[in-house]
Amino acid sequence: MYTGSGFTDWEIGDVEVHVHDGLYHLFHLIIPNHDYIAHAVSEDGISWSRVKNALFVGDPGEWDDDMLWTMDVVDCEDGSFEMFYTGLQLEDRGVNQKVGRAVSKDLMTWKKTHTTELPIESLGPYYESLENNPRTWLSFRDPFLYKHGNKDYLLICGRASAGPVYRRGCVATYERRENEFLPVKPLVFPLAYDDIECPCLIELQGRFFLIGSIREDIKVRYWYADSFDGEYQSFHQDVLMPQGNYAARVVKDGTHNLVYGFYFLDRQVNSKRVLPPPKELAVNEDGKLYLKSFYKWQEKIIKTYTQAAFPKVERMYNNPTSKFDDINGKWWMTSRSGYELFTFERISEAYIWEGTITMEGMGKCGLLLAEGDDGSGYYISLDFKSGYVQIRAWGFNPNDPQNNFVFKNLQTNQFIANSNYALDFKLIRYGHYIELSIDNIVKLTLIDYKYSESRIGFYSASSIITLSNSRYSILEDPIMEYGTQESKID
Repeated sequence: MYTGSGFTDWEIGDVEVHVHDGLYHLFHLIIPNHDYIAHAVSEDGISWSRVKNALFVGDPGEWDDDMLWTMDVVDCEDGSFEMFYTGLQLEDRGVNQKVGRAVSKDLMTWKKTHTTELPIESLGPYYESLENNPRTWLSFRDPFLYKHGNKDYLLICGRASAGPVYRRGCVATYERRENEFLPVKPLVFPLAYDDIECPCLIELQGRFFLIGSIREDIKVRYWYADSFDGEYQSFHQDVLMPQGNYAARVVKDGTHNLVYGFYFLDRQVNSKRVLPPPKELAVNEDGKLYLKSFYKWQEKIIKTYTQAAFPKVERMYNNPTSKFDDINGKWWMTSRSGYELFTFERISEAYIWEGTITMEGMGKCGLLLAEGDDGSGYYISLDFKSGYVQIRAWGFNPNDPQNNFVFKNLQTNQFIANSNYALDFKLIRYGHYIELSIDNIVKLTLIDYKYSESRIGFYSASSIITLSNSRYSILEDPIMEYGTQESKID
């Protein structure tokens, strides 16, 4: 994990990851100055080391002499690389965002190109312009180059020239013709949002998926079409990543399609930002996108314990209506009235814990990551009837006698509930990162700094829970969040 922190602890902005010769290259903005594009590298796609910065703002009078915003890096046919990036000019006072280009032979040294065709800006008739600017600032940023057939298109966070002012956000589209980019009609214009930030497009199983980040609720959503320039539609559940995850971009890693983006702590735009491990993009039998765990987690496993080798389970509250049984290797946990916490000592700081859970009764249950003997920690509630999952920080607050509790909802999602009230789970804990998959679909993915658990297990309140086929895998210890300065490039 990585924050890019310096004077402040959340200097990382929008991210772009490019995989080349087995090495992961991370390019990201520096917040709040936006004065250069940073570069870091990784061998595993999770832990990063800073290297030579990619680009700096231009000299006074140049089109990008104020700020640099989001970028996209692509391969060229001759083995070199292009970076399309957003720039602002002091003279414009930030009103007119533009997109320019830099080139590199090795991803390390970048040179801006200065041509009469670049930079490009938002133009009518399809998009807002300086003459049609009701918000008094133009959105034209976050370029993404998509190659379709023998043509190249820049997909850009833009705004349509007409429509309700707060719903003009669209995916502006510029087609490359010889050495210039010319505006064509927007690829997606849902008449819903102020902006569609960090757009990206991928074709999977014959269907095109357009992914964008929405500032209104800090969620990553997507649209689909049967052709590149077709009619893009939404599913009734169009959220790809739960709240707090933002600026997501799809990255090709061999046969894997990874999703990278940063996470807002406290689900607020001006809070600390961290780059969590990536997820993988997949398509289900209904043609809908879903996320699964990063394939390289398996490479970090040091040792795996089966359920029979787990430490002893203890009842933390000794509720007289609770009971624990281990019957032929299957755990049975119940509490008829009130809460009981069934936990065992965590074997390692970083781990993958997985297994099959069933639930009976009308009460509550879920997973627990407990920091102390009083049960303070992370509670992951599992509603087997309605298919609702939620993680909450819940515990004792010694700093306020009148409100001596912590009770903070961190993230929620939905899953498909089945009639037998059973599910397979996989919980990944890596530093401050928490990821939960239900039936092999990532449902929770977040960063939080509140608790560091010493015990893990389950809680029950008027329910019966069983655990079977469980495994606990020790992972390599995570590297410190701010990448070391030791370059991995000779």
